[in-house]
Amino acid sequence: MEKIVLFCLAVLSINMSLAQIVINELDSDTSGIDDLEFLELKSDTSNFSLDGYVVVFFNGSDSGMNSSYLALDLDGYTTDVNGLLLIGSVNVSPIPQYIIPANTIQNGADAVAIYQADETDFPVMTLATIENLVDVLIYGTADADDVDLIDIFNDHPDFTNIQQIDEGGGGETGSIQRNNDGTYTVGIPTPRQLNDGTGIILNGISISTTQNQYAEGDFFDITFTTEQNVASDLNFSFSLNNDTFNTSDFTGNTSLTIPAGQNSVSTTITLVDDNEDEGDEVLKISMGNLSDDYLKQNDKVEIRVVDNDFQMAGFGTPLNPTYGLVSSSQPEDYYNSLEGLSGLVLKQAIQDIVANPSVVRAQTYADIIDILKEADQNPDNSNQVWLVYSETGRAKLDFQTTSSNVGKWNREHVYPRSRGGFNSIDLDEIADGKDVFWTTTADSLRHGNSDAYALRAVDGVENSIRNNQNYGTSEYAGPTGTSGSFYGDVARSIFYMVTRYNGLDVVNGYPGDDPDGFIGDLATLLEWHRNDPPDDFEMNRNNVIYTWQNNRNPYIDNPELVEYLWGNKIGETYSEALSVDNFNGLQMLFYPNPTHNALHIKGVTNEISINVLSVEGKLIDSFIINNDRTINLNLLTGVYVLKCISGNQVISRRIVVK
Repeated sequence: MEKIVLFCLAVLSINMSLAQIVINELDSDTSGIDDLEFLELKSDTSNFSLDGYVVVFFNGSDSGMNSSYLALDLDGYTTDVNGLLLIGSVNVSPIPQYIIPANTIQNGADAVAIYQADETDFPVMTLATIENLVDVLIYGTADADDVDLIDIFNDHPDFTNIQQIDEGGGGETGSIQRNNDGTYTVGIPTPRQLNDGTGIILNGISISTTQNQYAEGDFFDITFTTEQNVASDLNFSFSLNNDTFNTSDFTGNTSLTIPAGQNSVSTTITLVDDNEDEGDEVLKISMGNLSDDYLKQNDKVEIRVVDNDFQMAGFGTPLNPTYGLVSSSQPEDYYNSLEGLSGLVLKQAIQDIVANPSVVRAQTYADIIDILKEADQNPDNSNQVWLVYSETGRAKLDFQTTSSNVGKWNREHVYPRSRGGFNSIDLDEIADGKDVFWTTTADSLRHGNSDAYALRAVDGVENSIRNNQNYGTSEYAGPTGTSGSFYGDVARSIFYMVTRYNGLDVVNGYPGDDPDGFIGDLATLLEWHRNDPPDDFEMNRNNVIYTWQNNRNPYIDNPELVEYLWGNKIGETYSEALSVDNFNGLQMLFYPNPTHNALHIKGVTNEISINVLSVEGKLIDSFIINNDRTINLNLLTGVYVLKCISGNQVISRRIVVK
C-alpha cells in the first residue's frame, strides 16, 4: 500500500512539473480610463484545468506594504486550445474567459503571482510569500524598483534573479510579454494570442446593435458577425437575462444559425411594455458556449432598457420647489429638550439629540449609494436621482463604477473629507443595509465619511470641479447658469455637520486646505440658508435618512435654530412657542420674525387665506394654504402686515423683512 501511495505521489509530481502554468502577458496601464488592462496565463498543454491554482495581486506601494489586494481563485477554469487563459474586464477584446471589474489591476510598482493554493489563503493585506509559488512577475510603469518586493521573491530557489519589468508609463499602449526563453519584452498587446505569433488562429465572433439604449415597447436588431466565413453551419444561442431583466421582458428568437459560407446573422428583439414600474434595467447579450474553433470578440454586451412607467412624487424638485406638502416624521417630543436654552448650551442640547449613541446609527460608505437612490430620488422621475449643483436628474443606473466620471453620478461630500479629516476603512465598502450599523458618538468623526445628511448625489465631473473648495463667490457657488436651488440645502448640511461632530467648525472667510476641521464661508452660508428655506424635497430627504440613521437634521425641521447659533439671535433664548397665534382654537406659529423673505407657518389644519399688505394697507400678494408650509415673500426690506382669514375669523400679524 505504501509503495502505491509513493508511486502516485511521484506521478503527481511529474505531472505538475510537466503541466506548468506561467504569466504570459500583462497590460496593467492602458490609455484613456484604464479599462482595457488584462492578465494572460499560459499552460504547457492545451485545455489545461486550473483547479487548485490562484492568482494573487500585490500592492508594492508604501501604503500597500507588499501585501495582497486581490486574489482570484482559478478553480473551474481551463486554458484554451492554445493553452491561454485571459483575465480582464468585458471591455477587453477578445473578451476574457475570467471577467473582473474594469480598472482593477494596479499600475505598479507591484507584483502578480500564481500559487498552488486557495483564494482564502490570501485575504486582503496578506504579505507576499514564496510558499507554494508557481510563477511571479514584478512590474512597474516607469516606477522605481520595489527592492523589498524583489527580495521577498528572490528567496525562492527557482526565482533567484528576479527583476522588475517596466511596462512604461502614462497610459502607454504596450504590454509585458513573456518570451519562450522566459525573458520579457514590451510590445503591442496580444490578448488570447501566443506572443510568438504561433498557435491555432480562431475565428472571432462579435455582437453589435445600433444603439445601447431603448425604451420599453421598442424593438431592435442584434447582429452576430464572424471574422471569416464559417466552414459549416454555426449553431449557437444567447441570453439577455441580467438581474431583474428576464425572458418575461422581451420576445424574439435567441437560437440562431450562421449558414456555411456566410459570416453573419441577425435577430429582432421586442421589449415588452408591461405597465409596471420596475425601474430602468440593463439586459446583457451573452453568447452560449462556442466550439474551440471560435473566439468571442465581445460578450455580455449591455443595453439600457428605460422603464416608461416611472412614478412622480407629489412634491416639486429643488428647481421648482413646493412647501408644506411633506410633513416632518420627527417624534412629537424630539426637540422638547431645546426649550429655553441659548448659545453653546443650546448647541450641546442639539448634539445630544443628533449624536445620541444609544439611538443614532452610522452606516457604511457603500450604504450611501442605496440611501441616495432613495433620499435624492428625482421627484419628476423615480428612476433617477436629483443632482445637487447641476440641478437635473440622472438615471440611478449611471452610478460611477470606473475611473471615468463623464455622464455618471457619484457621492459628494458637502463637507469635504480633506477638510474634515474623515477616513474610510475596508468595511466601508460593504453595503450591508440599514439593519446592520455601527454605534456612533459625537466624537466619531470618522463616521462623517458616511453621514447621509452631508452626502449628495452629484455629477461626477462637477464633483471633481468642486473638489474641496469652500462655499462662496470667491471659491465655489455652483456651475455657471444654475439657479442656486441647492444653496440652502448645502448650508444646512454644513450646520448639521459642525453640530453633530466634535472637531468641525464653520467660519467666516476661506480657510486653507489642511484637514483642520474648518470650512467657510459662514456669512455666505447664512445668506444661502435664509434665501433658500427648506422645501418638500429637503424634508422628504430628512425623513428618508431618519429611517437609516435614527437622527435628523434639526435645521431642516426648525430652520430658525440657525439664527440662534450663528445668525441674528445669538445668545437669545430659544422657544418654539414664540410667535404663536390662536386661530379657531389652534396654535399657529409664524417664524422667523424678522425674516429674510422665507416665512414658516406651522399649526395649519384647515384652509387659510393669507393676504400680504403694506403698512398703508395696500395688497401686495396673497396665498392659500391648507397645511404647514413655507412661503417665499419676495419683499423689499421693510414692515408688512399678514392678514390671515379662516371662515369668519381674522388675525393680523406684523412682520419685518430684513
